[in-house]
Amino acid sequence: MKKMTVVGAGGQMGQWFARYFADKGFEVTGYDSENKIIGKNIIASDSLVGSILKADYVVLCTPTRRTPEIIRLIAKEMKRGTYLIEISSEKSKVVSSLSKMPDKINPICIHPMFGPGTKVIKGQNIISVPIKDAKKELTVAKALFDGANFVTIDAAEHDKKIAVILGLTHLMNLVFANIISKDEKMNLTEKMSGTTFRVQKTLAESIMTESPELIETIIANPEIRRVAEELWKDIGRLLTAVQESKTEEVITYIRECQERLAKHTDINESYKKLTKMVKSVEK
Repeated sequence: MKKMTVVGAGGQMGQWFARYFADKGFEVTGYDSENKIIGKNIIASDSLVGSILKADYVVLCTPTRRTPEIIRLIAKEMKRGTYLIEISSEKSKVVSSLSKMPDKINPICIHPMFGPGTKVIKGQNIISVPIKDAKKELTVAKALFDGANFVTIDAAEHDKKIAVILGLTHLMNLVFANIISKDEKMNLTEKMSGTTFRVQKTLAESIMTESPELIETIIANPEIRRVAEELWKDIGRLLTAVQESKTEEVITYIRECQERLAKHTDINESYKKLTKMVKSVEK
């Protein structure tokens, strides 16, 4: 029986991976210095190094900031020919630690684009960042997460894309959630609201189920500055134009946006999807 160790097994994603691999027939050991390890068929270890000595695979579900240091601590202690799997949402610093590991250890650098509420792996997106041997690393990752869709991209490009995919969405929804959380008359707001507000509120609230540490890591991605500054600038520009009654300028901004979107999206289809989503939720 293959042995899998999950470091950070008490966190939300750690619990997900521990359960996933236990269900796949691995002998799963969990270590977590901060959270209690729960879940049947998980062997709890009270030592980081002790937990990884016999493992065939180690998956790190640790805060991004601490991951490079954990890689350094355990890589030299792991058995020859084993795999160290890393899942953080920001790759630049982690990649340099993974590439400095002893040659006896195989790095697998992935970013699962799903949350801990996911029931099946089939059809889920996983980003793979090559470290030493791109083909071998991808083959092993595909075998471990059979049925997932893989996209391969280098670390710098990954962080740029994630700044939009996660950074921008988390930043906007965090601020939106903060504003509505101060609404003393939320019941009235809810009664008055239409589809757009309900969907936005649901999205913002679901993002707020993530740990503050994870959200902070996501919006601290250095690549987000570029996108966030554009967001900041455009909001300022639109508000100024509206206050100065520059109607045409605002309409032009909206039209140009619609035209650019229309090149690769059918926005009418998107509206239909939104209506369907709301109907299925409110049944």
